[in-house]
Amino acid sequence: MADPRATTVIIPAYEESSSIGAVVEALRSAAPWKEIIVVDDGSTDDTAARAVAAGAEVVRHPYNKGNGASVKTGIRRAAGEWILVVDGDGQHAPADAVRLVSALGVYDLVIGARSRHTQATLTRRIGNAALNRLAGYLAGRHIPDLTTGFRAARREYLLEFLHLLPNGFSTPTTTTMSFLRAGYNVHFEPIDARQRTGKSKIRLARDGASFFVILLKVITIFSPLKIFIPISAGSFVLGVLYGIWNVVQYDRIPNGAVLLLMFAVMVLLVGLVSEQISTLRFESRR
Repeated sequence: MADPRATTVIIPAYEESSSIGAVVEALRSAAPWKEIIVVDDGSTDDTAARAVAAGAEVVRHPYNKGNGASVKTGIRRAAGEWILVVDGDGQHAPADAVRLVSALGVYDLVIGARSRHTQATLTRRIGNAALNRLAGYLAGRHIPDLTTGFRAARREYLLEFLHLLPNGFSTPTTTTMSFLRAGYNVHFEPIDARQRTGKSKIRLARDGASFFVILLKVITIFSPLKIFIPISAGSFVLGVLYGIWNVVQYDRIPNGAVLLLMFAVMVLLVGLVSEQISTLRFESRR
């Protein structure tokens, strides 16, 4: 079980002056954390001043880099053995923060999985559900909430994947998939998210596509065959069926069927090579 006194709380914040002070004060009242670091991502309001007034250590970016860049800055600056990442918009209850940290030790990554009825708009819920299902297939495990930024982990393991984390809003996706594919113990702790203060910085059309690309990127790094085998199998089946149909109808095998079969073999071979490269790359880094 992790001790809050060995835990660094990281709060990435951009234009969160209306909520950041209350968030820091609530967290300080909930547990004796080792430190609370607010990473002000180039805000033009008084986010930094309010965070300092509430008792947090503030690290400022000279310009806006993105949520992921803020999390990475916080991880590098952290002095605690454990890391807790909390949004600065007031969505996350301090009691839930303590609950997530208390599960560390048994688990290497604990994620605050939001219940469906507390996840923003209907459109956002549908988009999140689709991403969760795709991520579950790629990771080989049910994932109830892929995109939540509320999570706690061992700092040593986060540093292992720091080079993979994007600067934008796909950091939760990357850390979740990386920990799962690397074989670490991951736990999804059910929570109820509260109504956020201010407007969300995430845009479904823009960031949804980014999340999808990140999923494919992480899986091709850790388990390429999850991508290559379905493509190869689909091409092979299509080639066989197309060839059989032409043999029955015209008593010949068309060039298209041959190309599909060759494509299936080539994709499979590339997938096998990629799997070996992925294994060697990962093990050498560890």
